[in-house]
Amino acid sequence: MDGVLVDTGRFHLQSWADILIAAGHPFDEATFKRTFGMNNHGVLSTVLGRPPSPHELVELADRKEALFRELIAGQAVPLPGVRDWLARLHARGVRQAVASSAPQANIDVLLDALRLRGCFEAEVSAEKMPGKPDPAVFLEAARRVGLPPARCVVVEDALAGVAAAKRAGMACLAVTTTNPAAALAAADLIVENLAQLPEDAFDRLLPAAAGG
Repeated sequence: MDGVLVDTGRFHLQSWADILIAAGHPFDEATFKRTFGMNNHGVLSTVLGRPPSPHELVELADRKEALFRELIAGQAVPLPGVRDWLARLHARGVRQAVASSAPQANIDVLLDALRLRGCFEAEVSAEKMPGKPDPAVFLEAARRVGLPPARCVVVEDALAGVAAAKRAGMACLAVTTTNPAAALAAADLIVENLAQLPEDAFDRLLPAAAGG
């Protein structure tokens, strides 16, 4: 969702920085890019150098997400090509799911703001799952839409997300919203945004997921 359907990076960066720096934990853009795509437990584990306590998850992560939703209000705009591709795939009967590290409250806010909720058969939050690069969220999304991993294509912008897609045995299309193409080299196909995607891209990517 974040960085694929909508460019939320600057709002996540600002909300993490505001909350963590106020709590005495350094947080800069390099750390943000390294952790973008992880769930909050993963981000805090990286920043703190250890797993966060239950109190820290509530005190830091919940406050961060509340601030993020406040900052993004009225600012959410779909990235280039998103509406066209979602409609095209929906018309073809392709089963689509949102598989996000974000809490469900963020998914709800953004899908409603973008008016995209009707495009997806499943919405999966990894907030309470092992976070990316663990493939759990993608495997659960595949289960909910009734497809084996080899018939799934993940669209990602985050390093952890690309790694999770490959660990899940799925093809991966990467967009350079958050990271340069060189950093996303493990993906099967890389484009600047979905508006640049060739019409046969998903047909070409499915054999990659199946390994041939």
